[in-house]
Amino acid sequence: MEVVDGAMQAVDGAIDNAKNAMDNAIHRIKKEVKLQKMKSDSMCRLKTAHNWQEVKENVEDPDAPSYFWRAHTVTVLLVLICCLVYTALIENPVEDSTYNGKRGFVAALFFWVTLGMTIMPDGPFLRPHPALWRFTFAFGVFYELLLIYILFQTPVDARKLLKYIDGDLGEPIPEKDYGGNCRLYDGDNEDPWHNIKDKVDIFMVAHLAGYWCKTIIFRDWWLTTVISIMFEFLEYSLEHQLPNFSECWWDHWILDVVICNGGGTILGVYTLRWLSMKTYYWRGLYEIPTYRGKIKRFFGQFSPHGWIEFTWNPLSSFERWIAIVCITIGFLVTELNTFYLKFVLWVPPNHILNPVRLLFILLWGAVCLRETFQLLDDPNCDRLGRQSWVMIAIVVTELLICIKFGWSTITKPLPRHIALWWVLGAGLLLLYTVVKFYLLKPYYIPRPEKENIQMGSPVNTPVKHKGLPGEVGEDGPDAGEDNSEQAGDKNSLSQAGPFTNQLKEDKKDL
Repeated sequence: MEVVDGAMQAVDGAIDNAKNAMDNAIHRIKKEVKLQKMKSDSMCRLKTAHNWQEVKENVEDPDAPSYFWRAHTVTVLLVLICCLVYTALIENPVEDSTYNGKRGFVAALFFWVTLGMTIMPDGPFLRPHPALWRFTFAFGVFYELLLIYILFQTPVDARKLLKYIDGDLGEPIPEKDYGGNCRLYDGDNEDPWHNIKDKVDIFMVAHLAGYWCKTIIFRDWWLTTVISIMFEFLEYSLEHQLPNFSECWWDHWILDVVICNGGGTILGVYTLRWLSMKTYYWRGLYEIPTYRGKIKRFFGQFSPHGWIEFTWNPLSSFERWIAIVCITIGFLVTELNTFYLKFVLWVPPNHILNPVRLLFILLWGAVCLRETFQLLDDPNCDRLGRQSWVMIAIVVTELLICIKFGWSTITKPLPRHIALWWVLGAGLLLLYTVVKFYLLKPYYIPRPEKENIQMGSPVNTPVKHKGLPGEVGEDGPDAGEDNSEQAGDKNSLSQAGPFTNQLKEDKKDL
């Protein structure tokens, strides 16, 4: 019996030891998972500037179940079919090919845009209504198809095509030269301030409003200022191609950069500050009891549903640096396209087509920058946005039209001194990129640490190692269990130290 009792005690002791070992292993695994999650969160804070998971979870509008927020796909389809039936079977035909061509073109455009507003997926913006942003996307696709069609025409045929829109288009237009006499005070003239009065026109208001909008869609005054200054250098460089770029020095730097662009940027900064401090809490219109609250809620529909600050951090990584450089070049090319398209297609500066195109460029650019920032900042986003894809295609196609139709103008060589300055600037940019992201590459970026742990083999696990949370010491499992929480917390803080230090170093670099 003593032998049997001894065997039973040995078995019970072995079972207790196995149970304690299992509990210790589970405790160590939980601590390790917690530590690795903390490391992962610290690394994400170095790369992301916004909680994208929260954005993905809060995409519903409180008014979504209402009548105006439903798609009405069947209703729209029936209305479009009824319009087609009326045109085909009831309406009397008109024997005018030009009229029928224009009417058919407008009907096809209306059908496509209505289809896009109804069935296309929503974009990142909800206000004032997702249908507006679906409409802009559908119209962007149509505009790109129209540009492709124009690209396959000759310059003469492309200008004739614009006559279908307005009979006054397609005629040569004189280019206004803003240079010439650059004296601020001209005493030899009856009106000594005539130079300043000639330069002050409606386009100054357009400049100011444009940079106010650019600051809002970029959500960064520094990037907007860089684009403003770089475009003035482009005007200096290309004034031998377009007389419209020829301006006086004070027109470039005082009226344009400081007053118009700078004033618009300052207004944009104050607008961004107000939008970032605003509390975004929405209630359904029908849930508000007072008429005053309903009116306030109605106008609030035209403000953002939420707010994300664009922390571009161009120097935080090579990928972000290249992305910011490409965004800057893309916007500069878009602005140049505005002037060259007017030149090659003979569109007067005050024609309605110019502000309409700029309005859609603004709307497309807002969605494009939002998608681009999420692509750079969200680790779970790995594809280019729909609007960004279409926007890039539009800018490239417009540039190709300008090159094809204005080849004799575009190919005018830059003056030697201007070309040397651009080569020097490009070289310095390339040199800075190599030095910053290759020669001075921060090798101290924290990486997951390798720890001397063999999971599932408690016998071979070393007794002493560097700060493992929940380690069982030589005093037995009970002693290790008593101090596991305190030791784990200290070791977690000690291992989180490099990430905190790295965060401080990154802030110093930026």
